[in-house]
Amino acid sequence: MKHKTHINQFFTNKKKACGPNCVVLLLGLFIGLVILPASRLTAQTPNNASTQQVEEEPFHPSPSRAAMLSATLPGLGQIYNGRYWKVPVIYAGFGTLIYFIDFNSSNYDKWRQAWIARVDGNPHTVDDFPLHSTEVIERAMNYYRRNLEINYMIAGALYLLNILDASVDAHLMNFDVGENLSMGIQPGLMPTPGQSRKSIHTTQIRLTLKF
Repeated sequence: MKHKTHINQFFTNKKKACGPNCVVLLLGLFIGLVILPASRLTAQTPNNASTQQVEEEPFHPSPSRAAMLSATLPGLGQIYNGRYWKVPVIYAGFGTLIYFIDFNSSNYDKWRQAWIARVDGNPHTVDDFPLHSTEVIERAMNYYRRNLEINYMIAGALYLLNILDASVDAHLMNFDVGENLSMGIQPGLMPTPGQSRKSIHTTQIRLTLKF
């Protein structure tokens, strides 16, 4: 009896000592293994659905917005269309034009001042090009002025081309090039008009457009 009493007291003490701790441990395991994974799965499901929806919908840029952005800042419409590689090309062109505009402008001012000094009629004016005739000075001045005007026209054309490229590129990105749009060319035989015999045929080329 004493032995049974000691055994019962042993298990009773174990239950009292392990009871609250075991409940907390089991509750923690239940939360960690069941509730948290289920809540994460529920939270991720809408995000995954929205991500798939975003991936399925292609980007359709607005041509007017692309043109407006490129008119505001050259290259900005290309960035809007996702054509990032075009931006360095555009600014390389503008950088080259800025260099030639500065070069031709400085030379035009130099020869213009020399021409003014030659024709102003003031004997006290210092002539920086005494070995050049007035015709040579005037020809050099007109040469650099013409180059300067051409540079300005090219810069304006490049600016307009930048706007046109952004708009056309946006139009082409919205153009339908799916599987329903196709063209096929195949040979065939066609009966000759006006012939009674059905065995007389002429060759033909058949063009098929599918929209």
